[in-house]
Amino acid sequence: MAFADNANAAHMQQSGPPDGLAYRLLTGRDDADFCRRVSEWIGSGYTPYGNPTMAVRRGVVTVGQALVWPPRPASDRAKERLDAESP
Repeated sequence: MAFADNANAAHMQQSGPPDGLAYRLLTGRDDADFCRRVSEWIGSGYTPYGNPTMAVRRGVVTVGQALVWPPRPASDRAKERLDAESP
């Protein structure tokens, strides 16, 4: 998943998380590809949640990072409620 520019990322922020998933756990080998994937999701609007993880099994290092979509500000939710209640 790659986003071409900040305008697209801003659009994603306003419209909600991709695929409606507010939580993602990315895992993979500890390499540049994994770092790139995490960076792309952060660029799309997700934020890291908690500490990254690392496990070694049979000499293979696997890492993980949880990401969450930040909730909309309360002021935005209140405005939506007022707009919905307006005649």
